[in-house]
Amino acid sequence: MSELGKQLITALQHRLKEKRWYRGKLDGISGALTSSAIVDFKQAHNLRARDFVGPVTLGRLFSEDAKAAPAPKRKRGEPLWLAEARRLLGTREAPGKRNNPVIMDWADDLDQWYPGDDVPWCGLFVAHCMHVGAPGEPQDFNRLGARNWLDYGDPIDPKVGAICVFWRTHRTRSWNGHVGFIVGEDKSAYHVLGGNQSDAVTITRISKSRLLGCRAPEGWSGGSSVLESVVSGKLSTNEA
Repeated sequence: MSELGKQLITALQHRLKEKRWYRGKLDGISGALTSSAIVDFKQAHNLRARDFVGPVTLGRLFSEDAKAAPAPKRKRGEPLWLAEARRLLGTREAPGKRNNPVIMDWADDLDQWYPGDDVPWCGLFVAHCMHVGAPGEPQDFNRLGARNWLDYGDPIDPKVGAICVFWRTHRTRSWNGHVGFIVGEDKSAYHVLGGNQSDAVTITRISKSRLLGCRAPEGWSGGSSVLESVVSGKLSTNEA
């Protein structure tokens, strides 16, 4: 790509990010997130929904009348990171040797090394959501390691929106773990909205006996402590 072409894409990304359509890096590379942002912008402005940017699209994008993307729909009292997590429900890793570009773009946006979506990505999913919802809270640990999220922010009691960390394989004799967000509970399980659950972003039931701890951004005490049942089905036994 020519330097002029890269500068044009960077300018597009910058303007799309100003209007909340684009969530990726300002890198001048027309990847999946850039294409998706262009299509979404054009749909919202009654333009032909394709990722081609011509003079009409450019004029509308850089005009004073350019619409901003609607903010993620949030339930009352719901933190922004949980709204982002709900928005991504259904995101699924690609089969075989392919990678879902959406998942890979989370890593790029975070400057996070990540080889491919066949590697467990529950920690990457949480890192992305917290970067959107609490960008000022440091993530200065290996966030791909689920148990490392016990070093994030402050400890907190289980409540809606809390980051929850679970053991896998064995509580003490294994480093394997899982991390997601609490959205509900029943007598025996927390209901967890997380990535890499059946290879996708889903809500599943995880035994309360596997909980290692909950975390939240420093000083955050919001979220409902009344956890209602939101899903049914068997307990998850392995989120790898």
